[in-house]
Amino acid sequence: MSRTLLAILGALLTLPAAPLRAQWLSYPTPGLPRTADGKPNLAAPVPRTADGKPDLSGLWEGEWQGSGASLMNDIARDVKGGLPLTPWGADLLKSRLANEDKDDPDGYCQPLGLLRMHTHPYPRKIIHLRSEVVIMFERDNTFRQIFTDGRPMPVDPQPAFNGYSTGKWEGDTLVVETSGFKDGMWLDNVGSPFTSAAKVTERFRRPSFGNLEITVTVDDPKAYTRPWTTTLKQTLAADTDMLEFFCTENNRDMPHMVGK
Repeated sequence: MSRTLLAILGALLTLPAAPLRAQWLSYPTPGLPRTADGKPNLAAPVPRTADGKPDLSGLWEGEWQGSGASLMNDIARDVKGGLPLTPWGADLLKSRLANEDKDDPDGYCQPLGLLRMHTHPYPRKIIHLRSEVVIMFERDNTFRQIFTDGRPMPVDPQPAFNGYSTGKWEGDTLVVETSGFKDGMWLDNVGSPFTSAAKVTERFRRPSFGNLEITVTVDDPKAYTRPWTTTLKQTLAADTDMLEFFCTENNRDMPHMVGK
């Protein structure tokens, strides 16, 4: 088990107990289609907005259990031939592995960036508005904005953990372009590199009511010799909601991240 996952489990164990009725953890999701026996019908047709676009709204969870766990640990799991690392990127990854991932931002409760949050075990809520899509992450109650109002990308922006995102629709797919990242970030638990030179393209598609697919292309010429693509799948979390969670509360992991 990775140090990062141990930190996650440890943090969960330190959460204060509270009555479930105060957290809406078992409250029926409004508007959720159901089968004859009352169970959520995740195979139902995708909901649509007033202008006919697929409505991306919902509480979503990444496939981190089973095979999905390896995506959180290794973003290159489904990349044929592995990540096309530059010599600089390969040396950086090698040094992170040799140091036993001591500097993993997750273990230090740092923001993880948009790609890593897609594979993180904590849920995220998408709110689909007319001129933007907002993604709220349970981990540290952070948020991300994807503007769909036609605005241009900012010129010389202040580097950000999630970068700056604009989106447009191509049929039933929301295509999102993001740049303006902070340098030195990690894409997964093993430390796959991600730099300020990166540009990310995400293609959000909701094929059914309970399924969301995000095809991600990373173009980072400092870390990789060519752009590479992977697809992340998420499932609707029915009849529940997010909790308040802050990574720094009762975090006992940092003193143990000694490396070599």
